Formats: sequence, structure tokens, C-alpha cells
Amino acid sequence: MTSVPDNEEIAPTPEAAASGLEAERTRRLDRIDAMRAAGVNPYPYRFDRTHTLGEIREQHGHLEAGTETETRVTVAGRILLKRDQGKLIFCTIRDRGADIQLFVSKSVVGDAEFDEINELDLGDWVGVTGLVMTTRKGELSIKVESAQLLSKAVRPLPDKWHGLTDVDTRYRQRYADLIINEEARRTFEIRHATIASFRKTLHDNKFIEVETPVLHMEAGGAHARPFLTHHNTLDMQLFLRIALELHLKRLIVGGMERVFEIGRVFRNEGISTRHNPEFTMMESYQAFGDYTEVMALTEELITNASRDARGTTTVVIQGNDFDLAQPWRKARMIDLASDATGVTLHPSMDVAAVREVAAKHNIKCEKHWGSGRVIEEIFAELCEKDLINPTFVTHHPVEISPLARQDRNDPHLTERFELFIGGREIANGYSELNDPIEQRKRFEDEQLAKEAGDNEAGSLDEDYLRALEFGMPPTAGLGIGIDRLVMLLSDAGSIKDVILFPTLRPEAK
Repeated sequence: MTSVPDNEEIAPTPEAAASGLEAERTRRLDRIDAMRAAGVNPYPYRFDRTHTLGEIREQHGHLEAGTETETRVTVAGRILLKRDQGKLIFCTIRDRGADIQLFVSKSVVGDAEFDEINELDLGDWVGVTGLVMTTRKGELSIKVESAQLLSKAVRPLPDKWHGLTDVDTRYRQRYADLIINEEARRTFEIRHATIASFRKTLHDNKFIEVETPVLHMEAGGAHARPFLTHHNTLDMQLFLRIALELHLKRLIVGGMERVFEIGRVFRNEGISTRHNPEFTMMESYQAFGDYTEVMALTEELITNASRDARGTTTVVIQGNDFDLAQPWRKARMIDLASDATGVTLHPSMDVAAVREVAAKHNIKCEKHWGSGRVIEEIFAELCEKDLINPTFVTHHPVEISPLARQDRNDPHLTERFELFIGGREIANGYSELNDPIEQRKRFEDEQLAKEAGDNEAGSLDEDYLRALEFGMPPTAGLGIGIDRLVMLLSDAGSIKDVILFPTLRPEAK
């Protein structure tokens, strides 16, 4: 039998942990029953604070060790640590923004209240009134004069072996993750600051924010498989939107000129470290511009977001520092694919010749794909992973860009770009196709592709075509995936780390 050193803790087995959890829940439920029997509500209706813990730290963080003030405050927070030292109790509580220590002396609060405070458990929410002070070791504290239980936690906080050490549990029980995981809280602070920065930058560029429908009669604006739903009263099939694009461009037709929306989109596709079925997009459209102007806006938005959310324009990309403030690389998709294969590729080539190149690199192609779609697949398989530093991949084939305008110098290509950082697509933009005759032809080609078996192809949207017939001025559009951008700015390894409640399989019973 292997011995264990005296100072080494042993993680309990899952069975023992489950048994211990039930025993602890029972003890806490009994405590709630005892409080109610004594006429005490363990879940009071409200509590009025005078300060947040962050405000106390900001105002009194300069106090020297051993200082007692006459500043009386009323604060609230969740108990994270508690230790009893006879006639003194030390607790650490946390609110939204900060932690602070409670200094509870029996000589100050009296025997009865001291015992009540000692009955509090980790995870309980408590409100206290007391004087601001520092201990002899310099710890900013509140000398408690009175305390009130604000919410009794029935379930104990996760311990260091279970709960949040399991990745799936972290995502499934995000509420518990946020309680004890400072990194998770920081990630969502970065997310909030990123979105706020986008709004400010777009406002400064004279864009206005709008809201468009989530339920669409036609699934369009991107190549993706949609979710279906049914409206009972109208007895009609509807789609959860896969993009924001087509409704926003209707507003450009209406003369709004510069619009943007930050909203959820839904794609009925796989789940991975980069994909979640519902995610957040920012899309913007501006009249009288083209894709070059949108590339500049993309750099401005992302660089400002890094500065506003993190205080620096330098980010870590796969272990290396990169300053987003420097110019970003630009390269055509066909050139990158050509370099990777050693064969000059172009959408005007015979499809059999392009398929032959793909086959040499073990890249599978669908029968209904044309030359442009095969080139895109070659690029995706051979090039994307190597696009580490910010790179605008430009001039996509017309076949894969049904809403983008033809390149003014090459009718087989479009004035489109995708931004890749760390091997991930972050943004997509282009000069918008505003010719209703050409757009109808592109939609018809999409419909044929769908009928040939392409479940991600779009369909013919007659109302959008009608809008274009009223006249849309030269327009440039941009879409940025908020989740993937936050992954970059927070150095997260999975999209689930930056979505509060990611989509997961049902919990095993």
C-alpha cells in the first residue's frame, strides 16, 4: 500500500463528494428552517448600500496600516472566505467590482450577533454596516457594527477538486464559474468593453444603431444552414436569421446612409472551439464607400477595441506579441492558394483543372462546385491556418460572393475581403452589389445550387430585389464576429470561454 505524506490532501471520490454535498445542503436547509421559526427572513426584499466595495477601495486604499477612521459605510457582498479566531471573525466578501475584509469583533457586535455572524456560510450574501479601517498588517477592512443575511446559499461553492475543474461544468454552470473564477469575470469585462468601444467608434463615424428582425421569411446574407421555426397564427415557416445584412441594406435604400446593428445570428451547424450555433455579429453599411474604406474602418474598430478594453493595442497571437496599430497585410485569395499549390489558380479556369489541383492535395470537392468554390476550399485547407498576424484576404471569386460587387478590373473576382487573425476569420466585408438585374441572376444561381444539394446556399429574396429596384447608392458593408474578436483580445482558447451560456449537449442524468 502506498503511503501518502501527512501534508498532502486527498481529493474525495465522486461518490464521497456527492454524499458530502447532500449533507451540507441538508445542514443549510435546516439552518433556513431554524431562522424562519425564529421569525427571521433568510431572503429579505432589499438592502440599501451607501458604497460599493470598489468605491471604498478607491476612496480609502491609501490608509496606513493600523488606521481606524470615523467613516461609517453600509456595504454588501458574497462571503468567499471566513475564519474564526475566538473573539474575532475575519470574512472576505465580494461584490461586482472588488473584495474587502470584514473585521468582526465580539466586543463590538455583542455575543448574540457575533454568534449569528459565525453561523454564516461561504456563498451567503451579507450586508453590513461599520467603520472603515486597516488592520495592523495593512488590510483594508470594515469593522462591523451590524450584519444582516441577504440571501442564504443552499448549495456550497465549488471546491478545488470538483465543479469548475471540469470544463463542461464551467460552461454549464456559468453562475458558479463567475463566482470563483477571476479570469472568467475579466473575459466578460473585456467583451462588454469591446462592444461599448464598437458603438463609440461607429457613433464617432456618424453611424446610427438600428434593430432588424430575427425571424426571416428567407434565409439570406450568408452561406449557412438556418434554423427553422413555425408561426402558428400566420401558418408559415420562418427562419432564424443567419446574418443581419439584407435588412440593413434595405435601410440604405431608404436613405439612412450609415447604419449598424450588433445582434445574435443563428446557424444550424457544428459546434467547435470556433463555432457556436448562436453568436454575435456586428454589421455596418455605409453609402458612397467601397471595400477599401471598410478595411480601414475594420482596423480602426478592432484597434480601438483593444485599447479601450485592455489598455493597449498589443495583443498576443499564438504566443507572440503583435501591435494592432501597425498596418495590416493584404493578399488576394487566388494568390495565396496559388502559392500554396505551386499552380496559378483563377476562377476563369476550367473546373476540371482546378479539381485536379485540389485532388493532388487530398482536398475533397462537391460535384456542384465551380472553379471559384474549389479555389476557396483549397485556400481554406492549405492557407487559413498560416494567417497568424492580421491579414486581409481579398478578391474572392464571384461564385462564393453572391452579394458582393464584381472587381472593377476582373469580372471573375469581387471587391471583397475577409480578415484572418490567428488562423481564424474575424471579419468579412465588400463593396455591395447594387445592380438589381445582376443580383437577381446571382440569387437564381444560388437557388440552383440549393436545388443541386447545397444546403448552405441562399434563395431568391423577391422583397430585397424590389428594394434594390428603388435604387441603392454605392455602398460598402462590414461584418465582424464579436465572439472571435473577444477570443483574440482575451487570449481565450475556445469560443465557449467568451459566451456566457454556450450551447451544450443535454446534461447527463
